[in-house]
Amino acid sequence: MTMAMKYLHNVATVQVRQEACVGCGMCLQVCPHQVLTLRERKTAVADRDACMECGACARNCPVQAISVDAGVGCASAIISGMLHGTAPECACSGGKECC
Repeated sequence: MTMAMKYLHNVATVQVRQEACVGCGMCLQVCPHQVLTLRERKTAVADRDACMECGACARNCPVQAISVDAGVGCASAIISGMLHGTAPECACSGGKECC
């Protein structure tokens, strides 16, 4: 049984502009965690908390319908925590907007 990787809750920066999406599905092919899905021939975010913000979806979208701040937020927090032996943290404390 495979357990789905989840990162920090509701902080991923991935966004889809559905009006620009052409439904090619390239983003679904390159996403390592099945964050995106096709709904009514348009890409939609299916599982935001599974996004590691690698940016593969945005880099491979032929019409720039997807945006993600690659290298910030969850992915950086997870990597930093692993390197330092601490819990993932991305400056979400103190009432600030996260990432």
